Amino acid sequence: MFDTLTESFTSAIRKIRFHDDEKALTKALGELKKALLKADVHHKVVKDLIDSVELQVKQNGIGKDQFLDALRSSLYELLKVKGNSGFVYAPQSPTVILMTGLQGSGKTTTTGKLANYLKIRQKKRVLVVAADLQRLAAVEQLRQVCAGIEVELYSDETTKSPSEVVKGALAYAQKLLVDVVLIDTAGRLAIDDALMDELAEVKRAANPHEIFYVADSLAGQDAVRTADLFNQKIGIDGVILTKYDGDSKGGVALGIASQIQVPLRFIGAGEKMEDLEIFLPERIVNRLMGLGDIEGLAEKTASIIDEKKAKLLTKKIKKGEFNFNDFLEQMESLKKMGSMKSIMGMIPGMGGMASALKDFDLENSGELKRIKALVSSMTMKEREDPELLNNSRKTRLAMGCGLNIVDVNRILKQFKNASKMAKRFSGKKGMQDLQNMMGQMQGSKIPR
Repeated sequence: MFDTLTESFTSAIRKIRFHDDEKALTKALGELKKALLKADVHHKVVKDLIDSVELQVKQNGIGKDQFLDALRSSLYELLKVKGNSGFVYAPQSPTVILMTGLQGSGKTTTTGKLANYLKIRQKKRVLVVAADLQRLAAVEQLRQVCAGIEVELYSDETTKSPSEVVKGALAYAQKLLVDVVLIDTAGRLAIDDALMDELAEVKRAANPHEIFYVADSLAGQDAVRTADLFNQKIGIDGVILTKYDGDSKGGVALGIASQIQVPLRFIGAGEKMEDLEIFLPERIVNRLMGLGDIEGLAEKTASIIDEKKAKLLTKKIKKGEFNFNDFLEQMESLKKMGSMKSIMGMIPGMGGMASALKDFDLENSGELKRIKALVSSMTMKEREDPELLNNSRKTRLAMGCGLNIVDVNRILKQFKNASKMAKRFSGKKGMQDLQNMMGQMQGSKIPR
């Protein structure tokens, strides 16, 4: 997600090899400036960041560690904006959020992602309101999104007035005792008076706790300008960046925070409903520096994985009793965590592998489909005890799942090796062994 910026920062840091080397500092700052401009960061933002880094390094003495610390603190100051972070609830339920943005920004999908985030990770009851009556099939699209995540949708096809829909939805929400109401509003291909008048009317009807603006990160500086216009005309309390996984530059996040002075709240980092990440400056800076986001990964994991089941699974792994039923259950849990690229980017030192996994999809992986077909052909006893699989059973399985015996043997061998590795890493020195292995796979460490 932050690949280009992270590579640029790492490259700049490597330029400083000796202490008190002014020429090296100048080269590092020059490379940093060039990389930030290339990443579509506004030139004024770039100047402020470079000046801040240079000042701090010279004050503390020129060196790699000083440069790294200065860059980290300067980035944090750039991203730290007054206002709320993440999702903040109103003093009394329901919390009403107005979702705004231009057409094509991913507003409707993002509304679904936010509803899913609140339902799965915050354990809240959410009502989504279809108040976009301008775009053809907007209500139907939102209906399909809500059906996929099993969140209730409020729509009213008897009126053409978005404000009437909102009033009805709020009355309905009071009866249902929901925690959060997300209102999907109309967008346009460009900002015009008609759009702003309609949003102002909906805002009066909804009296929202907060207004979120959904910005397309692929639009670059245009995303910053349109967010600024929305803020001036309607007022926004936070920005959600969409399609950030497809943005190879990544500079728009720095631009929105510093230029508009409105906090970034979430980032859409993939196509799945689970691919929405909370934007906390200190965590984002760590990821920009290639240091991952262990806290974010832990939160995401805790919301998906049942603690009792996890303890039971750990015991089974330690005893070498991990079976195919356990494997399938873990695959289903992983799917709920979002894209593999997003997960890998949160693990320290593994950001470089994230780009290699950008197209990997657990649901559509050919290899996982073959494994599922093989497991589906097994009896319950065979799933629970893979050691039962002798040659005659393997032949039966191959015929049952449409694979040849070579593929069956290969998958079973991979599973056995994976079980051994899991058992090894579940010990007291497991985490250290895992980090050592990751370091070897990466070939290099973050410069210090």
